[in-house]
Amino acid sequence: MKNYKKDFPIFQKNKSLVYLDSAATSQKPKFVLDSIIEYYETYNANVRRGLYPIAEKATAKVEEVRKQVARFINAKDPSEIIFVRNATEGINLVAYSLSNDLQKGDVVVSTIMEHHSNFVPWQQLAKIKGAKFEVIDIDKNFQFSISNFQSNPNIKNAKILTITHVSNVLGTINPIREIIKNLKSSIINHKSPVVLVDAAQSIPHMKVDVQDIGCDFLVFSGHKTMASTGIGVLYGKKELLEKMQPFLYGGDMIKEVGIEKTTFADVPYKFEAGTPDIAGIVSLGAAIEYLNKIGMDTIRNHELGIMNYGLERIRKIEGITIYGPQNVADRGGVISFNIHGIHAHDVAQVLGDMGICIRAGHHCAMPLHKRLGISSSVRASFYLYNDEADVDKFIEGIKKAKKIFT
Repeated sequence: MKNYKKDFPIFQKNKSLVYLDSAATSQKPKFVLDSIIEYYETYNANVRRGLYPIAEKATAKVEEVRKQVARFINAKDPSEIIFVRNATEGINLVAYSLSNDLQKGDVVVSTIMEHHSNFVPWQQLAKIKGAKFEVIDIDKNFQFSISNFQSNPNIKNAKILTITHVSNVLGTINPIREIIKNLKSSIINHKSPVVLVDAAQSIPHMKVDVQDIGCDFLVFSGHKTMASTGIGVLYGKKELLEKMQPFLYGGDMIKEVGIEKTTFADVPYKFEAGTPDIAGIVSLGAAIEYLNKIGMDTIRNHELGIMNYGLERIRKIEGITIYGPQNVADRGGVISFNIHGIHAHDVAQVLGDMGICIRAGHHCAMPLHKRLGISSSVRASFYLYNDEADVDKFIEGIKKAKKIFT
Protein backbone atom coordinates (compact mmCIF):
# COMPACT_ATOMS: atom_id res chain seq x y z
CA MET A 1 0.00 0.00 0.00
CA LYS A 2 1.64 3.21 -1.17
CA ASN A 3 2.21 6.01 1.32
CA TYR A 4 0.75 9.24 -0.06
CA LYS A 5 1.23 11.18 3.17
CA LYS A 6 4.53 12.59 1.93
CA ASP A 7 2.61 14.73 -0.58
CA PHE A 8 0.66 16.52 2.18
CA PRO A 9 2.45 19.20 4.25
CA ILE A 10 0.03 18.92 7.17
CA PHE A 11 1.30 15.41 7.89
CA GLN A 12 4.91 16.53 7.67
CA LYS A 13 4.24 19.29 10.19
CA ASN A 14 2.06 17.09 12.44
CA LYS A 15 3.80 13.73 12.46
CA SER A 16 1.36 12.13 14.91
CA LEU A 17 -1.82 13.40 13.23
CA VAL A 18 -4.37 10.74 12.31
CA TYR A 19 -6.91 12.42 10.06
CA LEU A 20 -10.10 10.40 9.62
CA ASP A 21 -12.57 13.15 8.71
CA SER A 22 -12.20 13.44 4.95
CA ALA A 23 -15.97 13.19 4.48
CA ALA A 24 -16.09 16.65 6.08
CA THR A 25 -13.10 18.09 4.22
CA SER A 26 -9.93 16.72 2.67
CA GLN A 27 -6.33 17.62 3.29
CA LYS A 28 -4.43 19.40 0.51
CA PRO A 29 -1.31 18.14 -1.27
CA LYS A 30 1.61 20.51 -1.77
CA PHE A 31 0.92 20.44 -5.51
CA VAL A 32 -2.44 22.12 -4.88
CA LEU A 33 -1.11 24.58 -2.31
CA ASP A 34 1.69 25.61 -4.69
CA SER A 35 -0.85 26.35 -7.43
CA ILE A 36 -2.66 28.82 -5.15
CA ILE A 37 0.58 30.58 -4.20
CA GLU A 38 1.62 30.73 -7.85
CA TYR A 39 -1.66 32.40 -8.79
CA TYR A 40 -1.40 35.07 -6.10
CA GLU A 41 2.31 35.69 -6.67
CA THR A 42 2.45 35.72 -10.47
CA TYR A 43 -0.92 36.39 -12.16
CA ASN A 44 -3.39 37.67 -9.57
CA ALA A 45 -6.02 39.61 -11.54
CA ASN A 46 -9.75 39.59 -12.10
CA VAL A 47 -11.11 37.46 -14.92
CA ARG A 48 -13.06 38.33 -18.10
CA ARG A 49 -12.35 42.03 -17.61
CA GLY A 50 -8.76 43.18 -18.08
CA LEU A 51 -6.90 43.23 -21.40
CA TYR A 52 -3.45 43.17 -19.79
CA PRO A 53 -1.36 39.95 -19.78
CA ILE A 54 -1.90 38.69 -16.25
CA ALA A 55 -5.67 39.24 -16.50
CA GLU A 56 -5.69 37.32 -19.75
CA LYS A 57 -3.68 34.53 -18.12
CA ALA A 58 -6.11 34.34 -15.16
CA THR A 59 -9.10 34.20 -17.51
CA ALA A 60 -7.46 31.52 -19.63
CA LYS A 61 -6.68 29.47 -16.50
CA VAL A 62 -10.29 29.57 -15.30
CA GLU A 63 -11.52 28.36 -18.67
CA GLU A 64 -8.81 25.70 -18.78
CA VAL A 65 -10.04 24.36 -15.43
CA ARG A 66 -13.63 24.39 -16.70
CA LYS A 67 -12.46 22.08 -19.50
CA GLN A 68 -10.57 19.93 -16.98
CA VAL A 69 -13.70 19.46 -14.88
CA ALA A 70 -15.77 18.62 -17.96
CA ARG A 71 -13.28 15.90 -18.94
CA PHE A 72 -13.05 14.65 -15.35
CA ILE A 73 -16.78 13.90 -15.13
CA ASN A 74 -17.27 13.35 -18.90
CA ALA A 75 -19.62 16.27 -19.53
CA LYS A 76 -20.45 16.82 -23.19
CA ASP A 77 -19.32 20.42 -23.19
CA PRO A 78 -17.35 22.74 -20.85
CA SER A 79 -20.29 25.17 -20.91
CA GLU A 80 -22.18 22.61 -18.79
CA ILE A 81 -19.79 23.31 -15.89
CA ILE A 82 -20.76 26.15 -13.53
CA PHE A 83 -18.45 27.28 -10.74
CA VAL A 84 -20.25 27.80 -7.43
CA ARG A 85 -19.11 28.04 -3.80
CA ASN A 86 -19.90 24.43 -2.90
CA ALA A 87 -22.33 21.58 -3.54
CA THR A 88 -24.90 23.26 -1.29
CA GLU A 89 -25.00 26.39 -3.43
CA GLY A 90 -25.26 24.27 -6.58
CA ILE A 91 -28.30 22.44 -5.21
CA ASN A 92 -29.98 25.68 -4.12
CA LEU A 93 -29.31 27.20 -7.54
CA VAL A 94 -31.11 24.33 -9.25
CA ALA A 95 -33.99 24.33 -6.75
CA TYR A 96 -34.51 28.08 -7.18
CA SER A 97 -34.32 27.94 -10.95
CA LEU A 98 -36.72 24.99 -11.22
CA SER A 99 -39.25 26.53 -8.85
CA ASN A 100 -41.23 28.14 -11.68
CA ASP A 101 -41.79 24.72 -13.27
CA LEU A 102 -43.20 23.12 -10.11
CA GLN A 103 -46.97 23.23 -9.64
CA LYS A 104 -49.34 22.36 -6.82
CA GLY A 105 -49.75 18.60 -6.61
CA ASP A 106 -46.49 17.79 -8.39
CA VAL A 107 -44.16 15.27 -6.74
CA VAL A 108 -40.62 15.91 -5.55
CA VAL A 109 -38.74 12.73 -4.60
CA SER A 110 -35.83 12.58 -2.19
CA THR A 111 -34.37 9.87 0.05
CA ILE A 112 -33.93 9.27 3.75
CA MET A 113 -30.13 9.20 3.50
CA GLU A 114 -29.67 12.70 2.09
CA HIS A 115 -27.42 15.32 3.61
CA HIS A 116 -29.49 18.30 4.77
CA SER A 117 -28.13 20.27 1.80
CA ASN A 118 -29.91 17.91 -0.58
CA PHE A 119 -33.02 17.54 1.56
CA VAL A 120 -34.07 20.86 3.06
CA PRO A 121 -34.05 22.93 -0.19
CA TRP A 122 -36.42 20.44 -1.85
CA GLN A 123 -38.57 20.05 1.25
CA GLN A 124 -39.00 23.81 1.46
CA LEU A 125 -39.58 24.17 -2.28
CA ALA A 126 -42.33 21.55 -2.16
CA LYS A 127 -43.90 23.31 0.82
CA ILE A 128 -43.89 26.71 -0.90
CA LYS A 129 -45.29 25.34 -4.17
CA GLY A 130 -47.83 22.97 -2.62
CA ALA A 131 -46.10 19.93 -4.10
CA LYS A 132 -45.84 16.48 -2.51
CA PHE A 133 -42.49 15.65 -0.92
CA GLU A 134 -41.83 11.90 -1.08
CA VAL A 135 -38.93 10.33 0.82
CA ILE A 136 -37.66 6.89 -0.22
CA ASP A 137 -36.67 4.60 2.64
CA ILE A 138 -33.66 2.29 2.90
CA ASP A 139 -33.89 -1.48 3.27
CA LYS A 140 -32.44 -3.67 6.02
CA ASN A 141 -29.05 -3.60 4.29
CA PHE A 142 -28.92 0.23 4.44
CA GLN A 143 -29.37 0.38 0.67
CA PHE A 144 -31.87 1.28 -2.04
CA SER A 145 -33.03 -1.22 -4.59
CA ILE A 146 -35.08 -0.50 -7.69
CA SER A 147 -38.06 -1.95 -5.81
CA ASN A 148 -37.74 0.83 -3.19
CA PHE A 149 -38.68 3.27 -5.93
CA GLN A 150 -41.12 1.07 -7.84
CA SER A 151 -43.18 0.32 -4.73
CA ASN A 152 -43.96 4.00 -4.12
CA PRO A 153 -47.20 4.84 -5.99
CA ASN A 154 -46.26 8.52 -6.38
CA ILE A 155 -42.94 7.90 -8.12
CA LYS A 156 -44.51 7.70 -11.57
CA ASN A 157 -45.71 11.28 -11.13
CA ALA A 158 -42.31 12.61 -10.06
CA LYS A 159 -41.20 15.94 -11.48
CA ILE A 160 -37.88 16.00 -9.60
CA LEU A 161 -35.67 13.30 -8.12
CA THR A 162 -32.77 14.34 -5.90
CA ILE A 163 -30.44 11.62 -4.65
CA THR A 164 -26.99 11.19 -3.15
CA HIS A 165 -24.46 9.02 -4.94
CA VAL A 166 -22.68 8.01 -1.71
CA SER A 167 -24.12 8.48 1.77
CA ASN A 168 -21.94 10.60 4.06
CA VAL A 169 -23.15 8.51 7.03
CA LEU A 170 -23.65 4.96 5.79
CA GLY A 171 -21.07 4.98 3.03
CA THR A 172 -23.70 3.32 0.83
CA ILE A 173 -22.93 3.61 -2.88
CA ASN A 174 -26.30 3.98 -4.54
CA PRO A 175 -26.97 2.36 -7.94
CA ILE A 176 -27.93 5.72 -9.36
CA ARG A 177 -27.47 4.72 -13.00
CA GLU A 178 -30.04 1.95 -12.64
CA ILE A 179 -32.36 4.07 -10.49
CA ILE A 180 -32.34 6.96 -12.98
CA LYS A 181 -32.80 4.69 -15.99
CA ASN A 182 -35.71 2.87 -14.36
CA LEU A 183 -37.37 6.06 -13.17
CA LYS A 184 -37.15 7.87 -16.50
CA SER A 185 -38.51 4.84 -18.37
CA SER A 186 -41.43 4.41 -15.96
CA ILE A 187 -42.88 7.90 -16.41
CA ILE A 188 -45.94 7.73 -18.61
CA ASN A 189 -48.05 10.79 -17.77
CA HIS A 190 -45.53 13.55 -18.49
CA LYS A 191 -41.96 14.16 -19.51
CA SER A 192 -39.14 12.48 -17.59
CA PRO A 193 -38.36 13.94 -14.16
CA VAL A 194 -35.35 16.15 -13.63
CA VAL A 195 -32.69 14.25 -11.68
CA LEU A 196 -30.02 15.86 -9.50
CA VAL A 197 -27.19 13.80 -8.03
CA ASP A 198 -25.26 14.91 -4.95
CA ALA A 199 -21.76 13.60 -5.72
CA ALA A 200 -19.91 15.36 -2.90
CA GLN A 201 -18.88 12.01 -1.40
CA SER A 202 -18.19 10.16 -4.66
CA ILE A 203 -16.28 12.53 -6.97
CA PRO A 204 -13.14 12.56 -4.75
CA HIS A 205 -13.05 8.79 -4.40
CA MET A 206 -14.16 7.07 -7.62
CA LYS A 207 -14.68 7.62 -11.31
CA VAL A 208 -17.97 9.39 -12.06
CA ASP A 209 -19.32 9.72 -15.60
CA VAL A 210 -22.34 12.01 -15.87
CA GLN A 211 -23.28 10.78 -19.33
CA ASP A 212 -23.22 7.15 -18.23
CA ILE A 213 -25.22 7.94 -15.08
CA GLY A 214 -27.85 9.79 -17.07
CA CYS A 215 -28.42 12.58 -14.54
CA ASP A 216 -29.57 16.06 -15.48
CA PHE A 217 -27.59 17.83 -12.77
CA LEU A 218 -24.71 16.86 -10.50
CA VAL A 219 -22.93 18.78 -7.76
CA PHE A 220 -19.70 18.40 -5.80
CA SER A 221 -17.47 20.48 -3.54
CA GLY A 222 -13.82 21.26 -4.24
CA HIS A 223 -12.75 21.17 -0.60
CA LYS A 224 -13.61 17.46 -0.33
CA THR A 225 -11.61 16.88 -3.52
CA MET A 226 -8.32 18.27 -2.14
CA ALA A 227 -8.95 21.77 -3.56
CA SER A 228 -9.44 24.83 -1.35
CA THR A 229 -12.64 25.80 0.42
CA GLY A 230 -15.07 28.12 -1.34
CA ILE A 231 -15.19 26.42 -4.72
CA GLY A 232 -17.69 23.89 -6.02
CA VAL A 233 -19.14 22.62 -9.27
CA LEU A 234 -22.62 22.37 -10.70
CA TYR A 235 -22.93 20.24 -13.82
CA GLY A 236 -26.12 20.64 -15.82
CA LYS A 237 -27.28 19.55 -19.25
CA LYS A 238 -26.91 22.54 -21.52
CA GLU A 239 -30.45 22.42 -22.87
CA LEU A 240 -31.79 22.68 -19.32
CA LEU A 241 -29.37 25.38 -18.21
CA GLU A 242 -30.32 27.54 -21.17
CA LYS A 243 -33.97 27.52 -20.07
CA MET A 244 -33.27 28.25 -16.42
CA GLN A 245 -33.46 31.60 -14.66
CA PRO A 246 -30.23 32.90 -13.05
CA PHE A 247 -29.89 32.41 -9.32
CA LEU A 248 -27.87 35.59 -8.69
CA TYR A 249 -27.84 38.89 -10.53
CA GLY A 250 -24.96 41.32 -10.90
CA GLY A 251 -21.74 41.89 -12.77
CA ASP A 252 -20.34 39.58 -15.43
CA MET A 253 -23.53 37.56 -15.93
CA ILE A 254 -25.14 39.96 -18.42
CA LYS A 255 -24.96 40.78 -22.10
CA GLU A 256 -26.56 44.18 -21.87
CA VAL A 257 -28.18 46.31 -19.18
CA GLY A 258 -30.61 49.13 -19.97
CA ILE A 259 -33.12 51.14 -17.99
CA GLU A 260 -36.00 49.03 -19.25
CA LYS A 261 -34.40 45.63 -19.85
CA THR A 262 -31.46 43.36 -19.07
CA THR A 263 -30.33 40.44 -21.19
CA PHE A 264 -28.22 37.68 -19.66
CA ALA A 265 -24.96 36.14 -20.79
CA ASP A 266 -24.82 32.70 -22.34
CA VAL A 267 -24.41 29.52 -20.29
CA PRO A 268 -22.42 29.06 -18.10
CA TYR A 269 -21.70 32.73 -17.41
CA LYS A 270 -25.28 33.75 -16.63
CA PHE A 271 -24.98 31.64 -13.45
CA GLU A 272 -21.60 33.10 -12.37
CA ALA A 273 -22.42 36.58 -11.09
CA GLY A 274 -19.59 38.66 -9.66
CA THR A 275 -15.93 37.84 -9.19
CA PRO A 276 -15.49 34.08 -8.82
CA ASP A 277 -13.15 32.34 -6.40
CA ILE A 278 -10.30 32.41 -8.90
CA ALA A 279 -7.72 30.92 -6.55
CA GLY A 280 -10.22 28.20 -5.65
CA ILE A 281 -10.79 27.38 -9.32
CA VAL A 282 -7.01 27.22 -9.86
CA SER A 283 -6.71 24.87 -6.88
CA LEU A 284 -9.49 22.67 -8.25
CA GLY A 285 -7.62 22.31 -11.53
CA ALA A 286 -4.47 21.32 -9.65
CA ALA A 287 -6.42 18.85 -7.49
CA ILE A 288 -7.91 17.18 -10.57
CA GLU A 289 -4.46 16.98 -12.14
CA TYR A 290 -3.12 15.35 -8.96
CA LEU A 291 -6.00 12.86 -8.84
CA ASN A 292 -5.59 11.99 -12.51
CA LYS A 293 -1.87 11.33 -12.05
CA ILE A 294 -2.67 8.77 -9.37
CA GLY A 295 -5.76 7.43 -11.12
CA MET A 296 -9.28 7.20 -9.72
CA ASP A 297 -9.23 3.38 -9.88
CA THR A 298 -6.01 3.38 -7.85
CA ILE A 299 -7.61 5.67 -5.26
CA ARG A 300 -10.71 3.50 -5.05
CA ASN A 301 -8.64 0.34 -4.63
CA HIS A 302 -6.50 2.00 -1.96
CA GLU A 303 -9.60 2.94 0.01
CA LEU A 304 -11.10 -0.53 -0.39
CA GLY A 305 -7.96 -1.95 1.21
CA ILE A 306 -8.20 0.49 4.12
CA MET A 307 -11.92 -0.18 4.55
CA ASN A 308 -11.45 -3.94 4.50
CA TYR A 309 -8.78 -3.68 7.17
CA GLY A 310 -10.76 -1.19 9.26
CA LEU A 311 -14.04 -3.13 9.19
CA GLU A 312 -12.24 -6.37 9.95
CA ARG A 313 -10.65 -4.87 13.06
CA ILE A 314 -13.63 -2.89 14.36
CA ARG A 315 -15.99 -5.86 14.04
CA LYS A 316 -13.87 -7.72 16.58
CA ILE A 317 -14.65 -5.17 19.30
CA GLU A 318 -17.64 -6.09 21.46
CA GLY A 319 -20.53 -3.69 21.92
CA ILE A 320 -20.18 -1.86 18.61
CA THR A 321 -23.02 -1.29 16.13
CA ILE A 322 -21.87 -0.45 12.61
CA TYR A 323 -24.19 1.33 10.19
CA GLY A 324 -24.00 0.67 6.47
CA PRO A 325 -23.69 -2.23 4.01
CA GLN A 326 -21.78 -5.30 5.13
CA ASN A 327 -20.05 -5.73 1.79
CA VAL A 328 -17.13 -3.29 1.50
CA ALA A 329 -17.61 -3.10 -2.29
CA ASP A 330 -20.97 -1.39 -1.64
CA ARG A 331 -19.35 1.30 0.50
CA GLY A 332 -17.45 4.51 0.09
CA GLY A 333 -14.65 5.26 2.56
CA VAL A 334 -16.91 5.77 5.59
CA ILE A 335 -17.49 3.80 8.78
CA SER A 336 -20.18 5.11 11.13
CA PHE A 337 -20.84 3.33 14.41
CA ASN A 338 -21.83 3.58 18.06
CA ILE A 339 -20.41 1.92 21.16
CA HIS A 340 -23.09 0.59 23.49
CA GLY A 341 -23.46 2.79 26.56
CA ILE A 342 -21.07 5.53 25.38
CA HIS A 343 -22.16 8.79 23.76
CA ALA A 344 -20.66 9.51 20.35
CA HIS A 345 -19.26 12.84 21.56
CA ASP A 346 -17.40 11.13 24.41
CA VAL A 347 -15.78 8.75 21.96
CA ALA A 348 -14.75 11.65 19.72
CA GLN A 349 -13.28 13.54 22.68
CA VAL A 350 -11.11 10.62 23.76
CA LEU A 351 -9.84 10.08 20.23
CA GLY A 352 -9.37 13.80 19.68
CA ASP A 353 -7.14 14.00 22.74
CA MET A 354 -5.03 11.28 21.09
CA GLY A 355 -4.65 13.32 17.90
CA ILE A 356 -7.19 11.18 16.02
CA CYS A 357 -9.63 13.31 14.02
CA ILE A 358 -13.08 11.76 13.64
CA ARG A 359 -16.62 13.14 13.56
CA ALA A 360 -19.44 12.72 16.07
CA GLY A 361 -23.03 13.90 15.78
CA HIS A 362 -25.79 13.62 13.19
CA HIS A 363 -23.46 14.60 10.29
CA CYS A 364 -26.11 16.90 8.78
CA ALA A 365 -28.36 13.89 8.28
CA MET A 366 -30.94 14.07 11.06
CA PRO A 367 -33.77 12.28 9.18
CA LEU A 368 -31.47 9.31 8.60
CA HIS A 369 -30.39 9.17 12.23
CA LYS A 370 -34.01 9.26 13.36
CA ARG A 371 -34.74 6.45 10.91
CA LEU A 372 -31.90 4.44 12.49
CA GLY A 373 -33.30 5.13 15.96
CA ILE A 374 -30.26 7.07 17.15
CA SER A 375 -29.48 10.71 17.85
CA SER A 376 -25.84 10.62 16.81
CA SER A 377 -23.03 8.39 15.63
CA VAL A 378 -19.26 8.27 15.42
CA ARG A 379 -17.86 8.54 11.89
CA ALA A 380 -14.41 7.72 10.57
CA SER A 381 -13.84 8.57 6.92
CA PHE A 382 -10.82 7.62 4.85
CA TYR A 383 -8.92 8.92 1.84
CA LEU A 384 -5.82 8.06 -0.16
CA TYR A 385 -3.47 9.50 2.49
CA ASN A 386 -4.68 7.05 5.15
CA ASP A 387 -2.93 3.77 5.85
CA GLU A 388 -3.22 0.73 8.10
CA ALA A 389 -1.21 2.48 10.84
CA ASP A 390 -3.98 5.10 11.01
CA VAL A 391 -6.53 2.33 11.45
CA ASP A 392 -4.47 0.73 14.22
CA LYS A 393 -4.36 4.01 16.17
CA PHE A 394 -8.08 4.46 15.57
CA ILE A 395 -8.78 1.02 17.05
CA GLU A 396 -6.56 1.85 20.03
CA GLY A 397 -8.65 4.97 20.58
CA ILE A 398 -11.90 3.02 20.55
CA LYS A 399 -10.53 0.55 23.08
CA LYS A 400 -9.35 3.40 25.28
CA ALA A 401 -12.81 5.02 25.17
CA LYS A 402 -14.39 1.73 26.17
CA LYS A 403 -12.00 1.36 29.06
CA ILE A 404 -12.71 4.88 30.32
CA PHE A 405 -16.52 4.80 30.06
CA THR A 406 -17.43 1.18 30.78
